[in-house]
Amino acid sequence: MTVKFCLLGELEARIDGVAVDLGHAMQRCVLAALVVDVGRGVSVEQLSGRVWGDRFPDRAARTLASYVSRLRQAFADAGGVGIERRSGGYVLTAEPESVDLHNFRSLLDQARSADDDRLALTLFDEALGLWRGEPFAGLETPWIATFREILDKERLTTELDRNDVQLRLGQHHAILARVSGQAAAHPLDERCAEQVMLALYRCGRQADALDAYQRIRRRLADELGVDPSPALRERYQQVLTAHPALGVEAAEPAQVPVPRQLPAPPRLFVGRLAELAELSRAVDAADGHGGTVMIFAIGGAGGIGKTTLALQWAHQNIERFPDGQLYVDLRGFAPSGPPTPPEAAIRGFLHALGVPLPAVPSELDTQVGLYRSLVADKRMLVLLDNARDTAQVEALLPGSASCTVVVTSRNRLAGLHVHGAHLVGLDVLGPDEAHDLLARRLQDDRAAVEQEAVADLLNWCGGVPLAIGVVAARATMHADFPLRVLAAELRDTSTRLDALDTGELATNLRAVFSWSYRTLYPETARVFQLLGLVPAPDIDLVAAANLTALPVPRTRQLLRDLEAAHLVAQPVPGRYRMHDLTRLYAAECARYDCAEPDRHTALRRLADFYLRTAHAAERLLNRTQLAQFDPPASVDHPHALADATAALAWFDAEHGCLLATQQAAAELGWHRVVWQLASTLHVFHRRRGYHHDELAVWRTALTAHRDDRVTEVLIHRQVGDAYISLGQHDEALDHLHKALTLAEHTQDLAGQADTHQALSWAWERLRDDRRALEHATQALRLYQTLPLRRPAREAEALNNVGWSAAQLGDYDLARSHCEDALALNRRDHHREGEAATLDSLGYIAHHTGHHAQAVDYYRQALALFRDLGNAYEEANTLDNLGHPYAALGEYEQAHEVWQNALDLYRSQRRTTDAARLQRNLEFA
Repeated sequence: MTVKFCLLGELEARIDGVAVDLGHAMQRCVLAALVVDVGRGVSVEQLSGRVWGDRFPDRAARTLASYVSRLRQAFADAGGVGIERRSGGYVLTAEPESVDLHNFRSLLDQARSADDDRLALTLFDEALGLWRGEPFAGLETPWIATFREILDKERLTTELDRNDVQLRLGQHHAILARVSGQAAAHPLDERCAEQVMLALYRCGRQADALDAYQRIRRRLADELGVDPSPALRERYQQVLTAHPALGVEAAEPAQVPVPRQLPAPPRLFVGRLAELAELSRAVDAADGHGGTVMIFAIGGAGGIGKTTLALQWAHQNIERFPDGQLYVDLRGFAPSGPPTPPEAAIRGFLHALGVPLPAVPSELDTQVGLYRSLVADKRMLVLLDNARDTAQVEALLPGSASCTVVVTSRNRLAGLHVHGAHLVGLDVLGPDEAHDLLARRLQDDRAAVEQEAVADLLNWCGGVPLAIGVVAARATMHADFPLRVLAAELRDTSTRLDALDTGELATNLRAVFSWSYRTLYPETARVFQLLGLVPAPDIDLVAAANLTALPVPRTRQLLRDLEAAHLVAQPVPGRYRMHDLTRLYAAECARYDCAEPDRHTALRRLADFYLRTAHAAERLLNRTQLAQFDPPASVDHPHALADATAALAWFDAEHGCLLATQQAAAELGWHRVVWQLASTLHVFHRRRGYHHDELAVWRTALTAHRDDRVTEVLIHRQVGDAYISLGQHDEALDHLHKALTLAEHTQDLAGQADTHQALSWAWERLRDDRRALEHATQALRLYQTLPLRRPAREAEALNNVGWSAAQLGDYDLARSHCEDALALNRRDHHREGEAATLDSLGYIAHHTGHHAQAVDYYRQALALFRDLGNAYEEANTLDNLGHPYAALGEYEQAHEVWQNALDLYRSQRRTTDAARLQRNLEFA
């Protein structure tokens, strides 16, 4: 018999591939403590310390003996494995290679001594492939916690050793994302920093490599009070001087990776041979004949296997699409939240095609044009999953006949006929296919032995693959149950899922879900219920812990139990998603089995978590917050964000959850949460260019508003500001004037000042500089009379007055106000305001003939914008800087900064600015 012990993840033992029942947590700790030292004696005192720490129970030795006795019974049939009593302790007798930890360390030794880097890389990959998650997952003792830290450090060291090998092999593009993530997760690790610097440099990103060094240098100084090591300082000098020792020129262009967005192929797939052949025949017939893009629309009921068929065919035909595959779940029939809008789907596609998120155009038509340009003449597959209707799909269709599109939907999407779509209808599995699928999922001989029970199970499943999968998961989890018992349980279940009968399902899945649900332990069932209440399509681990009010490790374990029962999925590490049908059933369970106050309390915990984290993220992005308010006083499990980069990443990951939570809060009447969430999203929406989302959250706030007039002023002003960004000036001015009237009526001086500021921007966009100056002046006067001064806002107003005056040719007035703004920004350490004001002063100096001074102002602004990571304003300032250089006759410098600005404009897809500057360069 073959015995395997697994420590690098949840503790497991398997005999010939079958899991061994290891008992409760303390008994599992005893086994873990022995497996770590396989073949070596562990004294009773050592063993007790590993299991209980310094709090030994009474009769610890007897308790250990009892645990050991049970473990011996568990391995009684495993030849060559046992637990022996020796010299006042115990020893686990087994081959060292039966333990994944020992295999891991053995592979590391081989990798580190290998003469060939490619062999070493293979060994490192094999070693790291043994890790299944957190070591000893679900077990917590002081010894385990300490040993887990040791193993985590070993894993990190191994990953960094592998990085070194890949860097030596020239695979810097392939590992850039990974080493960047490692550096972010370990911000004080100099080896991580050195690797990310080298990868960035070799990818042609010398400036980013230098920035990475400066970040760790500041971090080491601030947190540890030390300087970087000599080795890291030497690497910095090499990057700074483009030293040949680095191996690749700094100017090497970055390679855009081929998008490979398809989810994994189905693990078990049966039948559908006719449909697979139909898809392939249609592609073969169209190949080489030109015409329009090839489109397949796979239609069928929910849970019938549309996505499974699409993925199976896609992976079988992967060689047809050498230029990549794009995938998006359009959530057309999601029970909670709206379908994925086309602009959100295209944003994801553009990012996968190499367009940085800040450079994605804000208008849908422009996004579509860019997307179709990038895929033109490429042999690509676009898989549009779970579409609601033709309108949702049309914008996502490529314009090139070289591309193939597969759409899945519960609707027939007859409108796609206009585009020449090939419709493929999908029905339930036939009897033989359904039997084959269940038998393969059971992975034992029960299907052949208990044929009558299998027939009953398949009858209740009705040929729906999703139902068969859930039934098989339950049967596999209880392999000692006769199938006739499970079939009887399923048959006795009443039809409680009537709300799911949409006319698309060939059978009723409520019985299947109910059967699985009733087998859950009470704590697991409660988590299942609460997940059904989540308004967003998915949830991360920390948010789930706040929803359930359970510790994070316990939440992770319960989610694993639900995942094992096929009631939740984990498509990416740490994020959990329910199938649409499962979510509906979970929500129904919550309504029946969870009291309404408890449901509302859980949702409020989740909303408070999102609001508190979003508030902290907003503060990291911008010190001058839109609205001052106290976030929820505390949450069960706060999510710490290290810096502005982490804040942006969190907003990117949770944006959909925040929007859905705001909508749910509006429906529940949590008016304060609604407008406060909108406020925390403001800076993120601006930086990402999500103007439509910005308008949506403030319109929701306006509808839900019940607080006070001061808040109403804020909401109207932000609705107006969002309309300005979208170019809808009539609507913008209407809301801004409403805000101003309300602020004046309530004598809200701060609200009046902020609204005049917004009106100044609105009139500037309308090219009415005189009105813009009038409102900027009013805003400044009000800011200067506020009882509680707001230096950042006042400095902003001073700069606005100066800018508007400069546009009107009043340069003396402009200069005096901008100089005052600069002093105020510097006194208040408001760096974004300082950069903007320096840019204004550069403009004024240039237009008054002080070109050398203009160059100085612009260069100071440029340095600040770069340090802040504001590439949008960096491009503008580079553009401006070229003019005083040219006026001074320094044409080489002017040409250089204009070329840099042009490169940024192009990377940001600012076509109008790029075309204008290109003409400047042609005449320069």
